[in-house]
Amino acid sequence: MIQIDLITGFLGSGKTTFIRRYAKYLIDQGLNIGILENDFGAVNVDAMLLQDILGDNCTLEMVAGGCDADCHRRRFKTKLIAMGMCGYDRVLVEPSGIFDMDEFFDALHEEPLDRWYEIGNVITIIDAALDQELSKDSRYILASQTAQAGTVLYSHVQEVSPAQFEETRQFVTGVMDELHMTLPAGQTVFQKDWDKLTTQDFRQIMSSGYHGADYAKLWMDSQKTYDSLYFMNMEFTEDFLRKSCREILNDPACGKVFRIKGFQKLPDESWIAVNATLKQTQIHPIAVGQAILIVIGENLNREAIEGYWGRSRP
Repeated sequence: MIQIDLITGFLGSGKTTFIRRYAKYLIDQGLNIGILENDFGAVNVDAMLLQDILGDNCTLEMVAGGCDADCHRRRFKTKLIAMGMCGYDRVLVEPSGIFDMDEFFDALHEEPLDRWYEIGNVITIIDAALDQELSKDSRYILASQTAQAGTVLYSHVQEVSPAQFEETRQFVTGVMDELHMTLPAGQTVFQKDWDKLTTQDFRQIMSSGYHGADYAKLWMDSQKTYDSLYFMNMEFTEDFLRKSCREILNDPACGKVFRIKGFQKLPDESWIAVNATLKQTQIHPIAVGQAILIVIGENLNREAIEGYWGRSRP
């Protein structure tokens, strides 16, 4: 049986960064690894962060168009069927930060996946500086992911004060209480700088398992709850793109923006990839791309966002 680890958490919490570190540890243990990224919005920016670990013992598959309603069942299952014949020891799945995990569990119990795969671990990433202005649907996702995790890792711990971290921890506990969920006994929790994670830490994560959680399910339509807006063929300078992303992320008139990602062609004909959250904006040069930016969030306002980007070329 191939072990599957689900790495969950909100968009921009640090899932891909953790996968990169975790996969490297597993490869160093001599394991053959497959990574399945559910790319919300069909723009493969996250894949770029994993390129340096790919090789004979680690390959990457993408579920493109992660915002489609059928993605997390039909496309997810189709990819795993194909990956089941590749001889992996372990598959790491990043299901994007937008779906109820039980839907992924259900898919893994369907034929023929139930004969090839077993759930190994659920690893939930929570930003130590978590935005506490969350919708009801987002609070439900946060609580359900935390309740079922074998390991909870807080990201960016070194960037917040002890008081800020404690506020985040109490908020998570409060959300779980609100939804009548409890932290499972024996759950592994890491609240440390990821640069200081040890071999023993990764060994513990690797065998932490997952927990069943008994709670009232919240019906939600993720396609309506989380919006994605596409902006094509714009030509901005890197400085303007960095500045405008920061302004859009912080402007309530644009909606609750979680993430901006995509590719951009610069005036000198070179290409960059952008991956922006409230926490940080990452921009990397790439060989070639697709001229598209995608904004992901709740209750997005295209007109307000176009007020920053419009159709002019700065």
